[in-house]
Amino acid sequence: MKTVLITGINGSGGSYLAEHLLKKKNINKIYGTIRNNKYLKSFNLKNLRNNKKVIFIKSDLNDFKQTKKIFKRNYDIIFHLASNADVLGSFTKPREIILNNNNCTLNLLEVLRLKKSNSKILICSTSEVYGNIGKKNMKINENSQISPINPYAVSKTFQDLLAQNYYQIYGLKIIITRMFTYFNARRDNLFASAFAKQIVKIENGFQKVLSHGNLNSQRTVLDIRDAMEAYYLAAIRGKPGQIYNIGGNKKATVKEVLNQLILLSKSKIIIKKDRKLMRPKDIRFQVPGCKKFKKDTNWKQKYNINQSLRYLLSECRDILRFNLNK
Repeated sequence: MKTVLITGINGSGGSYLAEHLLKKKNINKIYGTIRNNKYLKSFNLKNLRNNKKVIFIKSDLNDFKQTKKIFKRNYDIIFHLASNADVLGSFTKPREIILNNNNCTLNLLEVLRLKKSNSKILICSTSEVYGNIGKKNMKINENSQISPINPYAVSKTFQDLLAQNYYQIYGLKIIITRMFTYFNARRDNLFASAFAKQIVKIENGFQKVLSHGNLNSQRTVLDIRDAMEAYYLAAIRGKPGQIYNIGGNKKATVKEVLNQLILLSKSKIIIKKDRKLMRPKDIRFQVPGCKKFKKDTNWKQKYNINQSLRYLLSECRDILRFNLNK
């Protein structure tokens, strides 16, 4: 039976992961850090706050003393998801995002070093660290060049490289995952969730036109449920010291995802380009090579793009209803 810590459990990825782990028979207790008790009333934690297996720890990982207090107890597995993941926002507030993401990760790893922790630590990095190295019909593997093109990606590159150091120098049992594009209804600043939330507002008469930015970027796409299973398997079966790419096998442009969401909507959708949503630098192609991850963990995708987008829209409709009834 495993005791787990999720940093940033109130976030989009952290809350989905906690819900996913509760279905696992080998997970005994889930601890999760939150910065403020106000998050206990949020949509993200509505399925967790009354579960006896879940314990919330109020703490700010940017505060070293507070971070030390988290580790008065031991955890078998630590999932580090606490970060500000606003890519577009990082162009206008780079210092804020970089300092937050770098400091919380440094504090976490330094406390674990001093404690001589034996925990398995999953550092949840991102495909954003690769930047624009991708080319059409070329898969990016774990040995590909790191070349971040936005301040958020720079902060994740720091986390990634720092984690490699703490494994190599101090022997912490660190596994790094680089997640490629996935659908996440609880994050407003991902292109698919931004589209889906606007569609739901249009369906309910709160908005007339769907605004979009660059539609030409090509990615592979992954269901949130497949992504969370991947995190679980990385922690259970992954090898310390390894870096794993995780991503879908279905290629799609942002425009193709938008068109498919429109087909699944309940209303007529009019779209309009908004220059404010255009990133100064954007990814052109990102297709992951996940051979190593699949070999080490036996992970397989369960959901196709149509199932994933239906689930995304369903979640977005639930979020709107929740917010209207608050």
